[in-house]
Amino acid sequence: MTRWIASLPMYNVTPQHAAAWRSLLSDSLGIVARSFDIGDVTIENAPEGELMPHWRREDLLLSQTCGFPYRVLGLANEVRLIATPIFDAPGCEGPRYRSVLAVSSQAWERGAKTLEACRGLCAACNSADSHSGMNALRHAVAPLAREGRFFASVLWTGSHAATLRALASGAADVGAIDCVTFALLHDSHPERFDGVQTIGMTASAPGLPLIASRALGEDQTQALRDALDAAHAADAERARTLRLRGFARLRGETYAEIEAIANAAAQQGYPELR
Repeated sequence: MTRWIASLPMYNVTPQHAAAWRSLLSDSLGIVARSFDIGDVTIENAPEGELMPHWRREDLLLSQTCGFPYRVLGLANEVRLIATPIFDAPGCEGPRYRSVLAVSSQAWERGAKTLEACRGLCAACNSADSHSGMNALRHAVAPLAREGRFFASVLWTGSHAATLRALASGAADVGAIDCVTFALLHDSHPERFDGVQTIGMTASAPGLPLIASRALGEDQTQALRDALDAAHAADAERARTLRLRGFARLRGETYAEIEAIANAAAQQGYPELR
């Protein structure tokens, strides 16, 4: 019997959201199983540490990645693109999204009310392979950088939620947070935004794609796409909790925009966030 694994690791911002994503995934796979023999599937929690090995697994039936590893780090050559979620959150337009530019209240009070005014401050960033936290912020900063530098330092936080905490506590001054994560966190924990001010948004980009192993057949791929649509439509309250409007079918070439954003920063002499 074929054995698969599946997980949706990218927007598990609270236990409530993690449970809702797991429920959506379980229902989707149940619908697929009724119409197509997909074998044995294990639904996993979000893997700890590096996600790239998880995304590259031959037995990956469904997961979600970021556009930066998908396009810039070459994952697109190793996986199938299944769908792209459409979210109902400020900064989203169809299957596209932005990052919220936010500053600590301390930085705001010192005059950091625009990105240009954040020169020489400490930036918080979730990870070096994140489009929303790093690549989008680097692109926004590139025209303002001097001799390849803009910030005094960069604090690598490990997650968008940790970036928000760093800003709220004053451990960092400015950061970029995925607008979907920003909205989901605000829905569940508005108190975490005390001590944080927003100053704008980054450029629009294609949203975080759902992917699968290339071992998945064409018929199975289409069945999975149809099942995601059906599972979304079946539970309006779950969709509301996840701010999920549905799923789009983007072409892989669409994600070249994220590589173009990276290249634009490099061409302006700002290849690294610093």
